[in-house]
Amino acid sequence: MKAFAITARDTQPEVQDLPTPDPAAGEVLIKVEAASVNGFDLSVAAGYVWDMIPGIEFPVVLGRDLVGTVTALGGSVEGVSVGDRVAAVIPGMALGPRTGSFAEYVALPVTAVIAVPAGVDAQHAAVIGLAGIAAHDALEALDIQAGETVLVSGATGGVGSIASQLAAAAGATVIGTAQPGQEDEYVRSLGATHTVDYTGDVAAAVKAVAPHGVDKLVHSAGDPAALASVLKAGGAVASTLGATTEQFGSEDVTVATIMAAATADKLAALLQRVANGQLRVNIETAIALDRAPEALAAFADGTLGKVLVTR
Repeated sequence: MKAFAITARDTQPEVQDLPTPDPAAGEVLIKVEAASVNGFDLSVAAGYVWDMIPGIEFPVVLGRDLVGTVTALGGSVEGVSVGDRVAAVIPGMALGPRTGSFAEYVALPVTAVIAVPAGVDAQHAAVIGLAGIAAHDALEALDIQAGETVLVSGATGGVGSIASQLAAAAGATVIGTAQPGQEDEYVRSLGATHTVDYTGDVAAAVKAVAPHGVDKLVHSAGDPAALASVLKAGGAVASTLGATTEQFGSEDVTVATIMAAATADKLAALLQRVANGQLRVNIETAIALDRAPEALAAFADGTLGKVLVTR
């Protein structure tokens, strides 16, 4: 099968031929239709993770989420049939030839896959994946209440797009970072009441909208030190970038680091929102697997929503 993989440290990922995995007991084999690019993929491609994750096995296939069709079942699999369209986020942090979704086929534990709701196509399901789980976990950590003001820094990206919608649905007033024009229109369409231009003085712009500061911050982009001044005393931050309390420079702020703990139940709930018309993410571009390097480059350039790698 074709897969976008890294063969060794200090090498760049490339599309190459790898053996098609056989589903073990409790696994299903999925023919991948679409998978989304995430920040983690750039970190892997740049080699930042080699000393952070134990047990890495080369070649490392990139990609952490997917939508596809079940083509084979391992032993002791129940509740899933060949031909089912499913979505999944690859569980755990392991990296190797069987743990990436930028490939023609992926074998996964049946406990990690969920059925894609009727009426949701592969691409619009694939944009949820890891970004959706990260946004869900961020909102859960922040425990947003109706009437609070929430700043979503990185509102134009996948995590920020979903977090903005979840925060608005919880009854919060959402301020999203976006440049004037198309980005502003997109972020407001997701439920943001206000936008601030991230290319300017974000803190000053936020204070012009919320003079007393914001209650909560979803941090998926931006410099923590520059954002710290917009938080009220006792405010809370959920950072998908690993920012610490020290980086925000305030002991009055609670900072939660979000690691996106994927479960099938979380993904199922998010995809049901998509099916109900309550959640959407713009697809910036969809690029075929054999041109996967272009997908990583497009994501690195900054996107309005998500970039997909497709069959």
